[in-house]
Amino acid sequence: MFDQLKMMGAVAGLLKNRDQIKAAGERIQSRLDTLRIEGRSEGGLVKAVLSGKMEVLSIEVSPSLGAGLGSSDAHTRQMASAMIAAAVNEALRKAQAAVAEVIDEEGEKLGLPGLGEQLASVLPR
Repeated sequence: MFDQLKMMGAVAGLLKNRDQIKAAGERIQSRLDTLRIEGRSEGGLVKAVLSGKMEVLSIEVSPSLGAGLGSSDAHTRQMASAMIAAAVNEALRKAQAAVAEVIDEEGEKLGLPGLGEQLASVLPR
């Protein structure tokens, strides 16, 4: 409870200095623009790369798995689709953690420790 009161006091202090908040927001956006987070499926047959803004930048499928995507066998296509989803989901989890870390670092500078952790607690897992 004391930590929450302390954070509320820090937020009240920040409201007086909007320039600090704006600068922190700009630094966060800049860092998220440059973040590249990778997720892989089991066996590494699929690699997904996301930005810090949770945008899928690329999906790489191994040639052997790619051949399976064109298969007429439903089980093979389903397995390939599951691997793509697994790689993207892993990258999303890593990206959420990376975003929380960036926000934590900026929150510390503003006197708001644990800000990224608070954010991460409300994101879907």
